[in-house]
Amino acid sequence: MGTIQTVADIVRVHGAERADHIALYQDDRRVTWAELYERACRMANLLSAAGVGPEDRVAMLDKNGIEHFEVFYGAALLNAVCVDVNWRLAAPEVAFIVNDAEAKVFVVGPDFVPVLDAIEGELTTVTSVLVIGQDAGQDAGQVDGGDGRRADYETAVAAQPAVDPGVRQTADDIAFQLYSSGTTGRPKGVMLTNANFFGLLPVAKEMWELTPESVNLAAMPLFHIGGGGWAVAGQYVGASTVVLRDLDPAALVRLIGELGITHGFVVPAVLQFMLMVPGVHDADFSSLQVLVYGASPISEEVLAQSVSTFGCKFWQAYGLTETTGAVVNLAPADHDPTGPHRHRLRSCGLPGPGVEVRIVDPDLGTDCHQGEVGEIWIRSPQVMKGYWHMPEETAKSINGEGWFRSGDAGYLDADGYVYIHDRVKDMIVSGGENVYPAEVENVLMSHPGIADVAVIGVPHERWGETAKAMVVRRAGVEVTEQDIIDFARERLAKFKCPTSVDWLDALPRNPTGKILKKDLRAPYWEGRSRNVN
Repeated sequence: MGTIQTVADIVRVHGAERADHIALYQDDRRVTWAELYERACRMANLLSAAGVGPEDRVAMLDKNGIEHFEVFYGAALLNAVCVDVNWRLAAPEVAFIVNDAEAKVFVVGPDFVPVLDAIEGELTTVTSVLVIGQDAGQDAGQVDGGDGRRADYETAVAAQPAVDPGVRQTADDIAFQLYSSGTTGRPKGVMLTNANFFGLLPVAKEMWELTPESVNLAAMPLFHIGGGGWAVAGQYVGASTVVLRDLDPAALVRLIGELGITHGFVVPAVLQFMLMVPGVHDADFSSLQVLVYGASPISEEVLAQSVSTFGCKFWQAYGLTETTGAVVNLAPADHDPTGPHRHRLRSCGLPGPGVEVRIVDPDLGTDCHQGEVGEIWIRSPQVMKGYWHMPEETAKSINGEGWFRSGDAGYLDADGYVYIHDRVKDMIVSGGENVYPAEVENVLMSHPGIADVAVIGVPHERWGETAKAMVVRRAGVEVTEQDIIDFARERLAKFKCPTSVDWLDALPRNPTGKILKKDLRAPYWEGRSRNVN
């Protein structure tokens, strides 16, 4: 096989050497590696004609689809960077990310034209908009946008030559830019280099037993490291990728047997929903070899049912966008709910090859004793280059010796297993999505009926946890729980919005004025061994 050292090499090598092998499945569409390479070349030339050069950003707003891979690899062939925007975000949040990334081209899926209509006038750096699945307009493939910026995706791509522009990427060039929610109230662009990815890909191949004949499920959103990054892990070895546009558990159960899916990454909530599908115990899961789960903890009951129902190896992965995904892994051998090490099911496993983990006292900066809770610090070739245009935030997150501060609290046991206990930065994980209270609080504070507010995570049966707003009313203003929830939903993605409101006369604060979130959370988490669900 040709040498693959960058993401652009993936499509170049497999496009030549695995030309007739299916690269992508989506519904009734089938795309071979040769066809994907040809489309990526056309896309690269289209982007180049629109003024995109090395390290420029191309933004994309769409649900999972084959087009993501055309744009992702098309950008890579120019050494440009595809920025997939979380399609669950509200329109103002989308506009912020597209502008922050300084994207020159914005690719928009058919479901999101209303978002484009709402923000088009606010896009400061975009010169070309490609709309997927719209009828072509005038000769140039223009779609009604008035200013000539919009073009029909298919018409515009097909008009370009299928010639590889031949631009080379280096290890230090950015391969992916994914946006994390902002602890400071604004999202941060996480810059992941080819070197970051290739710190993981050869390891993932061995660990998760990925082969060129694997059929890999891309079910999680491609704007997530667990979606886009996971797909690349399979594509690195030349596997086929099954692209799921919408996460329909019944369709997923059916597709495993129909397409012979061998590998997949899902969040625990998805496993739970799949187990509820009528007829799940009669479905054909004989092709399944490995399922990796992560992004939120799993209950022992769901895990035990999953192991017996799906009958394959299970791996748990712990990692962050900033660590290019998985850095700590719980192996199949530790997934026996009846064995002598069943307590390990509460852990997220052992650090992977090339990964160092420390537990650090956040106040003293010294290493904690075994079993003592502190902040999880990670050092690995997978740790991001930094946050786009945010050197101060980068310096706060990665110290001079290359240790990344995860913001998660946990401890190590005598065997070196990592246990997550709480979140240093108050983060809420709802259905695998990170929610930062500061961002929600900033929005709620602009409500005329709110004098003071704190947002905390409380347990939720379906999503693990969900946001609750603790509100001090402004004197003389009438405001209801529904008013506050509706206000948030107009301005934020639904998963970030509070699902309930409690009323307080005053928020508890320490002498320096910091809200005592721990005190607010305590009653809701009573009787639980850890403060993440």
